[in-house]
Order: sequence, then structure tokens, then C-alpha cells
Amino acid sequence: MSATTLAQWSNMAVYSAMFVLIMALIAFAAGFAARGRRVGLSAATPQVVPVGIGAGGPDSTFDDARAAGDHALHVAEQPEPGRRAGNIGMSLTWLATGLLLVGVVLRGIWAERVPWGNMYEFSLTMSLGILVVFLVVSLRRDVRWLGLPVVGITLLSLGLAVTVLYTEAAQLVPALKSWWLVIHVSAAVICAGAFTVSTLITVLYLWRDRAERRDAVRGMVAKLPDAARLDTLAYRIVAFAFPLWTFAVISGAIWAENAWGRYWGWDPKETWAFITWVIYAGYLHARATAGWRGRRAAYISILGFVALLVNYFGVNLFVNSLHSYSGM
Repeated sequence: MSATTLAQWSNMAVYSAMFVLIMALIAFAAGFAARGRRVGLSAATPQVVPVGIGAGGPDSTFDDARAAGDHALHVAEQPEPGRRAGNIGMSLTWLATGLLLVGVVLRGIWAERVPWGNMYEFSLTMSLGILVVFLVVSLRRDVRWLGLPVVGITLLSLGLAVTVLYTEAAQLVPALKSWWLVIHVSAAVICAGAFTVSTLITVLYLWRDRAERRDAVRGMVAKLPDAARLDTLAYRIVAFAFPLWTFAVISGAIWAENAWGRYWGWDPKETWAFITWVIYAGYLHARATAGWRGRRAAYISILGFVALLVNYFGVNLFVNSLHSYSGM
């Protein structure tokens, strides 16, 4: 298969993944809109009448009770409204993740290197990381309610990649030709996906918590899990990702020594990676301090994600540094 054909198949896989994600977005939207419409016993549920009082005599009590039980069983067997649409959304997300993985792998085969040589390739891989983290969480928790924002942000990232950041594959500069590229960037990609998912949950937590504080849990916000559950889930994802981010920073320093002969030089990329690390360390510390849990800790988490975005977009696009090779 020629290189041109591989490039075309890679692009086709990426665009196919985006199309499937659009379908998943619609399914998640439909499922979220229907979420929370609970089916209960209707007013027409037969009532149990004491023996001798019912018009049908003593046997009418037994018949009415059995009818009520049958009706309740029928109601219990009805699926949660929106569940089917949510399941369709999850299935489509799995399919889109597979297609995006194929696109990334074909890009690497076409370029004859790992597909992390420019921002387009980074964006593809980080979008894949977001989806993978979401799907891994879904293996243990019902997170269909999270599908809409996760798929939405992934589509935004892919759309930016294919329209603004797209570039043809080129050979790596000498500084990138190292196994530390695989080690460092793979850890960073997983962390970026985890921090993105955690931030989305944190934003939903702030929305739900505000409604709960005002005793105004109705409408769309009522379809979300309670604030305490959202807060805990966001924290656990950050607690998982933070040690990995620490490893990414350390492995980046080792790579810098291997490439440039020094472990740390306060290059803008290194500086913002460290700032991101400090902010998320502050978040975890705040979570361990009773006076800083909840909303204030959530704001720190969001600030950490902003620092991550500055590190990725701001430094790569607008700052001249030793890492400028990772730009467009």
C-alpha cells in the first residue's frame, strides 16, 4: 500500500470517527433530554379493598391485590427513559474510538514514526485519550449523562485539528528521535484525557451544587447525579492522573538531558508543565484540607486545566522555545 493511500485511509478513518461521534452526540442528547422521567404507579392503579367491602365480595380483594402487583411489576420492568438512546450513544462512542485509533495508527505507519510529530497528530491522539478515559470510566459506572459534553469537546478538538492544525507528516527533528518520546508523550496524552474528563465533571458539579444550594434542582440540572457524587468522581480521576503527570514531567526532564544535555532549563514548555503540576498538587492538597473542599477546590482544578491548555496551545503556537518544533 502506497504512502499516499495510507494517508488517505488515515484521513478517512478520522472523518468517519467524527461522523460517528456526531451520531453519538445526537443519541446522548436524546437520552439526556429524556433522563429523569421516572415511571411510577399511575392513579389508575387498582386499590386493595378490605374483605367484604368490595363490590365483588371477598374474592375481589385478592383480585385487586394481584392486579396491583402485576401493574407494579410491569412498571418496574420498563427501562429508564432515555436509557436506550444513551446505550446507542455509548455503542457509537466505542465505534468512533476504534475508528480514531485506526486513523492514528495509519498516520504513524504513513509517517514511519510515532504519530506525535506536530500539533495535528497531538490533537488526534489527545482526542483519542479523552474518549478512552471516558470509556474506561464507563466500564464501572453509568456515565451516559457525561456522554454529551465528552463527545462534544472531542468533536471540537478533532474539528480544530482537521481544519486549523492539519499538516502533512514530516520527519522528526533529531531531538525527538528517542524512546523518551513514546514514554513521555504517551503519559501526557493519558493525563490530558483524564484532566479533560475531570474538568467537564467539575463544571457539571458546580452547576449542580449551585442549584442544590438554591434549592432549585429542576429542569436540566435535575438530570445530573447529585453534587457530592460528581465532586467525588472528578477528584478520583485527578487523583489517578496526577502521579502519571508527575511521571510525565520527570520523564520529560530525562529526555531533555538526553537531547540537550540538561534536565531543566525553564523553557516555556517546561515551565507551564511545572505550573500545571503545582496547581493540580494544590487541588489535591485542598481536597485533603477540610476548609477547601467543594467549590473552592473545584475552581483550582479548573485553573489547572487552563494551565494545561496554555501549555498546549499557547506555548506551541505563540512562543518561541526549544519545543517550537511541535507547532503546526
